[in-house]
Amino acid sequence: MNQESGRSMIEMLGVLAIMGALTVGAYALIKDAFESQRQMQGVEEVFVIVNEVRKIHSQYDDFSNMDGEVILNMMEKKHNPYGGTYELTVNPANSRQFILTINGLSKSECQALITRAWTDSVGYKLSDKKESGATGSCDGTGDTNYVQITYGE
Repeated sequence: MNQESGRSMIEMLGVLAIMGALTVGAYALIKDAFESQRQMQGVEEVFVIVNEVRKIHSQYDDFSNMDGEVILNMMEKKHNPYGGTYELTVNPANSRQFILTINGLSKSECQALITRAWTDSVGYKLSDKKESGATGSCDGTGDTNYVQITYGE
């Protein structure tokens, strides 16, 4: 009597198929975790930039003498976690407000940031906490989208 031991080819293919499915699922979870981390890093950087601008200009009545590029370079925050840039400008309609622009966003990143409640922003406060406080364009292709958030009085 001849007795064979070992695995058949079908059993090995089954194991490989299961391992492949688990790998694909793990990749999706890891990708989502990295995206969530990048978004949280971007939000935290916005808060740091806003607080720094307020600290620097606390002795002034408005932001008319603000040099956004100098502030961002001093903080080493010229580039955002999304691969684009930040811009700081004085609101041309109201010198008691400044605008933080987040450039270089993909469509999904832009939509996530534009719908987020920016609780300390002018738009959020003026809408009686019904709007996000952010404006911008999420209709571009590639990384051409941007979000603007206005802070101040």
